Amino acid sequence: MIKVLFFAGLAEQAGQAETEVDFAGRTVEELTEWAIDTHRLSPDSLNGAMVAVNEEFASQSTELTAGDVVAFIPPVSGG
Repeated sequence: MIKVLFFAGLAEQAGQAETEVDFAGRTVEELTEWAIDTHRLSPDSLNGAMVAVNEEFASQSTELTAGDVVAFIPPVSGG
């Protein structure tokens, strides 16, 4: 299983801060598409969001393995 974490506004949109899915052998891109479809996230809300796998930033082509933790981190502004 892959643990998926949603931060800030993405957690509000998804209605939960975390979930688990069976996405081993699939890519971050496929997981992103799943998140958009399953949690009704706006593609715009993920535009500019960073994705981290096991606490390291990852590309959309990164392949996931069982036990990974994936975090969707939206852009944050502040002063």
